[in-house]
Amino acid sequence: METLSYETIIDAPLQKVWDILWSPDTYSEWTKYFGPGSIMKSDWKVGGKTYFLNDKGEGMVSTIDSLEEPTQIVFKHLGMVDKDGNEDTQSKEVMEWNGCFEKYFLIDFGGKTKLHAEVQVEKDWEDHMNTGFTKGLMTVKSLAEGVNLGSV
Repeated sequence: METLSYETIIDAPLQKVWDILWSPDTYSEWTKYFGPGSIMKSDWKVGGKTYFLNDKGEGMVSTIDSLEEPTQIVFKHLGMVDKDGNEDTQSKEVMEWNGCFEKYFLIDFGGKTKLHAEVQVEKDWEDHMNTGFTKGLMTVKSLAEGVNLGSV
């Protein structure tokens, strides 16, 4: 298991960056680099259920391990969800990565926000995560700073 880290400084306050990360409208914008039509469904409760799904309804089932809005959230990934909504948290394949974390920290940096993300992944997924987070966090920055992505 690899731990990958990503960081950017955004010229916007913490709450604005938080809202762009987790609002349904903007979540799909920055996560499209992981998969088109990405959505997140969550009860926003520590120990509750959070789903990260693609446009076919497939994806991951997770839980929030730690939450302090607007400065940090830690997801613990539990398993997979198939297109019929069935959860797999026990197969041999899932057990190899079950319990890995995805963490987001937002730090006030003199009126700006330092956004730091960490994800634990299998080596095979490293390139996919690097592309997704690099492009995704650029999108978060652009949205928070009010930059038109078409002109960048």
